[in-house]
Amino acid sequence: MNDLENPPIGLRERKRQLTLERIAETGLKLFIENGYEATTLDAIAAASGISRRTFFYYLKSKEDVLLAHESGDAPRALRPTFLEQSPDQRPIEAARKTFLTLASKYQSKESLLADQILRSTETLRLRKEALLVRMEEVLAEAMYDLWPNERRPALRLAAMMAMGAFRFAKENWRQENAAHPLTHYIDDAFDLLDQL
Repeated sequence: MNDLENPPIGLRERKRQLTLERIAETGLKLFIENGYEATTLDAIAAASGISRRTFFYYLKSKEDVLLAHESGDAPRALRPTFLEQSPDQRPIEAARKTFLTLASKYQSKESLLADQILRSTETLRLRKEALLVRMEEVLAEAMYDLWPNERRPALRLAAMMAMGAFRFAKENWRQENAAHPLTHYIDDAFDLLDQL
């Protein structure tokens, strides 16, 4: 790829990313220490060394702090990573390779802790589900772009099945306390999907 297709990250964007990471790390630490409900946005902002107004420039809610940890930048990376795949393969296989590439963005202690908190209330579980549905839509749109002549309903179904396999892999990885790398569980889930 040339520099126009993959420009270097500018200083402003790098600073923004570092601030976002600091807010997310500080928020998760406070959630663990004080509990999710007892931790306020003002407390997160103060501990992060920013104003409440600045917090809202980076994130919209406390839930977003958890979602930043649970999935990292995988939602933003999903489309460009998928579009690097060859169209000379099945959409499910392209999705598998994409999720294997993105697995490292989920494999952290913080991801596991954030997931535990996200499962603690119905509201938080719904926010997590909404993120997964959005990722499924992004995956389907990327499939439409990679295979413009294929029937969209078939590609939409492939995106749903691939996202389901990925969710299944993440569930098994977390239930087994990350006994193996996430890539192991992704391969297992997609192998099962191939057997259907």
